[in-house]
Amino acid sequence: MGLTGGVGSGKSTVASYFEALGVPVIDADLVARQVVAPGQPALLEIAAYFGEEVVKEGQLDRALLRRKVFAHDLQRRWLEGLLHPLIYAAIEQQIASLSAPYVLIVVPLLLEGGRQDLVDRVLVVDVDPKVQIQRVVGRDQLESSEVEKMLKAQINRETRLAAADDVLDNSGSPDDLPEKVLKLNQSYLKMAASHI
Repeated sequence: MGLTGGVGSGKSTVASYFEALGVPVIDADLVARQVVAPGQPALLEIAAYFGEEVVKEGQLDRALLRRKVFAHDLQRRWLEGLLHPLIYAAIEQQIASLSAPYVLIVVPLLLEGGRQDLVDRVLVVDVDPKVQIQRVVGRDQLESSEVEKMLKAQINRETRLAAADDVLDNSGSPDDLPEKVLKLNQSYLKMAASHI
């Protein structure tokens, strides 16, 4: 099961509710952090391409790198070309090591990366773009113009919704989420049982 949505849509919160129900969750953002950890070849390649200033005290300066790649489309595509194959290989290894009715894979750029083949269904967490901007500005202390650049680099809302098998509307009260996730989980467990 693939969970995706735009920046600030609430993917991590939704994933945490699935995890609380016992569903194994693989988060591509966490995997991405692992592939650029100190000593990893990808970190060295990033430093060689973008300059040593993107590495501070052995760690990737994610905020500086984010500013660089969202300011220059070619640099963003280079970075994605380096990291996406490493991230997806690591995700596939994790999937292979799990035994569960289904696994939830949280991939922000699932549709942009063209890797729907990795999952049987696509669950989109959807929210109005204005809400996304407010959430990310508050969460990451970014300017709204920076968040708008991030949104423009992602697939548009209409295309994302058209690719969805299921949509979880996350524009309402956070108190509604547990019930919505519970219903989706019950549905996914039934689907998984019918495939056995």
